[in-house]
Amino acid sequence: MKHHYKKSLAIILTISSIPGFIIAALVYWMGGSRLESELLNLHQLQIEQGARNIDQQLTNLEVMMSHWASDNQFDYTLEEVDFHRNYDRVKDITQTLLVMEGSNTLTKRVELCLVKPSAVLFDPQYSPIDSEKFKRIYQDLLLTDKLSYWTQWSFDPDHPNVKDITLVQHIPGGSTEPFGALLLRLDSDKISSMLKSLMPYNEEESFLIQDTGNLYFSASGAGAEAPLVEALREKIGEQPSKRSFFYDWQGVTYTVSYGTFSRIASNWTYVSASPVPSITLPVLFISKLIFMLSIVSLALAGLLSWFASRRIFSPVKRLARHLSGGQPASYNKEDEFAVIEKRWSLLHEQSHEMRSRLSGQLPHVKESFLRQLIQGYYYAYSEEDLKRRMESFKWEVSGKAFVVVYVQLTGITNHEGKFKFGDEGLATFAAVNIISELAGLHFEQHNTINFHNLKAALLVIAPNHEPLYGKLQAFSEELTQAFNQVLKMNVTMVISRPVGWLTEIPAAFEGARQLAAFRNFSSENQIISMEEQTNAPAEEELQYPLALERELLQALQTGQEGLANQLLESFLAALTIDGVKEIEVQLGMLHLLGSIQHAVMMSGIHPNRLFKGVNMYECLSQIREPRLILEWFREKIVEPYLQEILQRTDVQVKKVAEDAVQYIRQYYMKDISPESCAEETGTTLFFLSRSFKQITGRHFTDYLMEVRMDKAKELLRDTDLLITDVAELSGFQHSNFHRIFKKLEGMNPTQYKEFSRGKAEDAGE
Repeated sequence: MKHHYKKSLAIILTISSIPGFIIAALVYWMGGSRLESELLNLHQLQIEQGARNIDQQLTNLEVMMSHWASDNQFDYTLEEVDFHRNYDRVKDITQTLLVMEGSNTLTKRVELCLVKPSAVLFDPQYSPIDSEKFKRIYQDLLLTDKLSYWTQWSFDPDHPNVKDITLVQHIPGGSTEPFGALLLRLDSDKISSMLKSLMPYNEEESFLIQDTGNLYFSASGAGAEAPLVEALREKIGEQPSKRSFFYDWQGVTYTVSYGTFSRIASNWTYVSASPVPSITLPVLFISKLIFMLSIVSLALAGLLSWFASRRIFSPVKRLARHLSGGQPASYNKEDEFAVIEKRWSLLHEQSHEMRSRLSGQLPHVKESFLRQLIQGYYYAYSEEDLKRRMESFKWEVSGKAFVVVYVQLTGITNHEGKFKFGDEGLATFAAVNIISELAGLHFEQHNTINFHNLKAALLVIAPNHEPLYGKLQAFSEELTQAFNQVLKMNVTMVISRPVGWLTEIPAAFEGARQLAAFRNFSSENQIISMEEQTNAPAEEELQYPLALERELLQALQTGQEGLANQLLESFLAALTIDGVKEIEVQLGMLHLLGSIQHAVMMSGIHPNRLFKGVNMYECLSQIREPRLILEWFREKIVEPYLQEILQRTDVQVKKVAEDAVQYIRQYYMKDISPESCAEETGTTLFFLSRSFKQITGRHFTDYLMEVRMDKAKELLRDTDLLITDVAELSGFQHSNFHRIFKKLEGMNPTQYKEFSRGKAEDAGE
């Protein structure tokens, strides 16, 4: 026992000390070399950034002076101005100089000096120059052929050593015989502050120097003859290609950075020299301090490890005795941990077997419970009963809010999709896996329910105080993108309102499921939030294409398969206009199915025999894809009906019926009859009547009356014609038009016209 304890303690101390020494050595190495190099690079970047800022400010000053020198106020007319009398001109020049002076923070003063015809100075106030000493100072500025240049000039003859860096611009601009100059004098203190941005540390040296030697300025105030300045200038002259280097001066290593500014008529050189110890000393001190603290920490860790190991060993001993049945003699010759390992392995195998059985059944039990909960099978359970059931499945439901997300996949018939018709179960299984994976990234508690028919639901459980709308919206957008990219399918998602009671979950699910039926049928992906649905969906008038329905029924009754398929596509396209809801499309197609079944019965064919006893309404209500709806109609409705028609009629019968229908639609406004139609089509009255009834299911006169009434209603709705004109154009006699119209429509033509106009206005509002 003692041997194992001492050996374990020695191993623990050795292993625990190794990481500390490694970390301390790495930190010291990084502080001594890597961090030093990084800091020097950072310092170099800081110098270059400061230099660019200085260059930009000086460039702005040059551009500003060039602009003002071309101003009309500083042209040749200044030679002819009497400044003693022309007060307005003096005032304008003074205000202009004040504006120039305030346009840049580096500007100390902007002056205008004129030497012809008399010496005058605006600084910025007007004053004549009477002193010969002052006059000579300003005249010397014009004794150069440069129109614009930088200089370091003394403007006080009594203090010739006090000089300002000055930008001189001859006026008029571009003249070879200037009679004056604009002078922009820089503030020495601000130039010094600007240069100090190139020397972050107090022991540095930073200065500017013109290549001609006429201008020199130091941020520290050192003269051009200072030993360090001269040494740096000499070193830079020896290696003009290098822009940074290390330089030893009086036992101190400096990092030197320099560059050039391209100024007017000259180049300026900036130099910044920083002592390396000032840059890296704090880092080296911290790294050494960390190293020392690491050693102290390791010593303290060793002491605490010794104390902790003694305390830890006591429960190990008790555990070994307990697992061995309370007989210490049984493990005297064996390591305690070996005893614990054997006993623990046995118990772990037993526990693992039981947990495997439970984990294999628990997901199915949980999903079955949730499916029954959201579908309302537990309506008789109280809130407390449901809470206990949920907590028994390891859900935390106290103080939580519950949200149901209803998911409906669409677009399974897309050409680029991975699934086809018949793979609904496989597509739903893949979608449920994607939902579960993404929900795990957004919510702590969630469960997905698979309905196996391109529909699924997600129950999200979150704290009451947690804002769920933003997270649910982000989750829905991410899930939509995943479905589009992975499954190549579209999705409609409905997010229910958060509820605080388990008994309210079925109502939330049912509301979301019902709201999904009001999705925009033409849209690809839709995310609908019940929080944003303040009112129930507006009940709009269904735009049902009656004309297309009649043409489709006629094509079916006359056996025109190609035309019938085209009209079927046009009918569905007319229903699926922009903004139409899914439920409206379903109602329209169900209404068409009813009309076709009525036509089947009128043709003498029993629907049960034709459709083999299948509930066609139930089958159609389960289809939500436009392409699948068309395929279903063609396969289950159009083809069986046309085959039956072909078996019951021959080509001559269909030809006679088609000619009769064409004759009615062409001459309905005239006084026509079955006799005239038979004569026109070249057949007998009996054969015409029998063929027409057999194909269309209606008598000739009934069909003629129907066509005329449709035309009359169209003219009443869409035109402002008189009733007499409507009757004539639709084939009725004026004397009996009112009586026939009221008998068939339940109102006279005038009432129908007013009713249809009022309905159109309501729909427009």
